[in-house]
Amino acid sequence: MTIFKRLLAKILNATANLVDIVFNGLIMLVESMVVYISRFLKGCLALVSMGGCLFFLLFFNFAMQLLFHPVALPVILFLFTFLLLGGKLASHLKYVRYITTEYLNHTAKHLVEASNKYRSFNEFKADYRRAEEERIRAEQQRYYQRQREWEEQFWQSFNQQNYQGGGGSYGYGNYGGQSSYGQGFGNPTADFKYKYEKSCDTLGVAYNADKQEIKAAYRKKAKEYHPDLSKLPDATKIFQEITAAYEFLSDENRQRYSSL
Repeated sequence: MTIFKRLLAKILNATANLVDIVFNGLIMLVESMVVYISRFLKGCLALVSMGGCLFFLLFFNFAMQLLFHPVALPVILFLFTFLLLGGKLASHLKYVRYITTEYLNHTAKHLVEASNKYRSFNEFKADYRRAEEERIRAEQQRYYQRQREWEEQFWQSFNQQNYQGGGGSYGYGNYGGQSSYGQGFGNPTADFKYKYEKSCDTLGVAYNADKQEIKAAYRKKAKEYHPDLSKLPDATKIFQEITAAYEFLSDENRQRYSSL
């Protein structure tokens, strides 16, 4: 019986390795296709924009011929569909690869080690979700920490200028000369207003949007640009900017902005 368990464990380990190789290849293929399709479509748009009206008319005529071609239309639809869903497909493949390989390797270890408790397939699904949630939280916390450090530096620089200037080297009413605003942190109210409105623009909400509108816009944007779902080269940067904007549009800051 022990020999049979060891043999079965080796088979499970070999199967896990094979699954890992196959899924890694599929993930690389999907991600590469998304990148190349995106570059191809961007290149077509760039050619149209560079060619002017004449090139647009020629390209439009060519495009209309393609639409009526029995093979071209399905290919075009496939490219656009794959571009939209490729990121989600790659993320799902990573999920399936993880839970499958972990389950097979753990079951193999359970067969040869009596102390290793058996775990069901669903438990590894829950592990993956918890790990993803923890990773996202850690990424958000790091970004929030950088934002807090930036704000601390902002106020330290502002207070330092205030003390050095004796309260007269900056302000809101430097009409006789050049205002210090625009040369650093000269006007905290204007800087706050600029950052608030920029955060609203980032989420695509009105400047007087309420809490629910901001939250709904954040969820929509975060889902669109999440690094695991979007394969845009700057998806991580955009996701961080969206998160920072949502964090900045707090209840306190919304009240402060409405009172300006």
